[in-house]
Amino acid sequence: MSDDLASGSAGAASFDPVAFLESAVQIPSHESVESMRSFVVETLESHGVEGAVVADGCVVAEKTSPAPASGPHLAVNTHLDTVTPHVSVDRGPAVEGERGHGAERPDEVIRGRGSCDAKGPLAALLSGFLAADPDRGRLTLALTPDEESLSLGAAALTGRLPESDPYLDADAYLVGEPTGLDACTAAKGRFQGTVELSGVAAHAAEFAGANAIAAAEGALAAIRTFDDDSDDHPQLGAPKLTPTVIDGGDATNQVPADCSITVDRRSVPPETAEGFRSSLAAAVRAAVPDDVGVDVALTDRKSPFFEAFSTDPDHELVDAVAGAARAAGDDAGLSPDRGGAVRPFGAATEASYFAPAPTVVFGPGDLADETGAVAHAEREYVRVREVEAAAEAVERSIATILG
Repeated sequence: MSDDLASGSAGAASFDPVAFLESAVQIPSHESVESMRSFVVETLESHGVEGAVVADGCVVAEKTSPAPASGPHLAVNTHLDTVTPHVSVDRGPAVEGERGHGAERPDEVIRGRGSCDAKGPLAALLSGFLAADPDRGRLTLALTPDEESLSLGAAALTGRLPESDPYLDADAYLVGEPTGLDACTAAKGRFQGTVELSGVAAHAAEFAGANAIAAAEGALAAIRTFDDDSDDHPQLGAPKLTPTVIDGGDATNQVPADCSITVDRRSVPPETAEGFRSSLAAAVRAAVPDDVGVDVALTDRKSPFFEAFSTDPDHELVDAVAGAARAAGDDAGLSPDRGGAVRPFGAATEASYFAPAPTVVFGPGDLADETGAVAHAEREYVRVREVEAAAEAVERSIATILG
């Protein structure tokens, strides 16, 4: 670590991201984040920083430089909640399937719910935030309570909930998620909707009625070919539309009057949720008989769907995070091919709400490894050295952006 970074860390020398993570993983946050939120606020206070609870349960803290107008406003963000069920913490040597490649010394891992998604990234962001002493601009820590469900906190924080005012409007965002220490500059959006086909019921023995289930053949064809003329996004590739649930009919001897098809949409810019809905409705309408009604609706939810986002891979924030990750990985003795790449992220996140501001998703751990799922899985884990490297990388990134 450079002398500049070492001196900048003096105020946060007592913060140990690995010790914080061990404690955090022991706190269940799959049903309520109240205990986890209190733990974070108490941690901030113990380091002389006041954390406020705002906007439907978000934790926000700020550091302002002597010249706030002379530099950007950078926000570092991740979430406090985890998926169910809670998996208790365990720390020990990596076993087969958890070991990194090309490491210069043995791996140690922390296992448990949230270890990589996203309490490992949280530990790194907290470490970088507490170490920061900005020369210019402003730095905000913003932690949300319900990313794994409806993201009401992030929607309120950014003013995307109906009748809400934005509490946070930064110039750039660093979002903590398990990326294997890569700088992720884009992610597909995720929408869910239902295609409702309405016909006319009749006795199955008669040539009468309008068969909604038979019309599903045309609707499924329209879904299958929906993206045939779509262009690939330069970072995210092709969008994807998948029928996931189909339901219809009431009796085995009756022409069915109703059929519904649930679809999962993974979007790429510039598609919006409403744009997708209206385009799919038109495509299905053209593919089914005129005597069958068509209605396409997005699944009702209080917060907006995650839309796709992308950040220019050449943006200074991307350069700062990727370079910091490579340097921190070298310091930690990680494999040269571990961390520092610039690529898309593999899942939809609240980073969507921060776009179009430049946004990078970054953190220790993996969504999945060569053995299988890691995040959200029973075997969730994160490598200790990657948490340490991520903390250093966040600190370096903040120092680069804010001086």
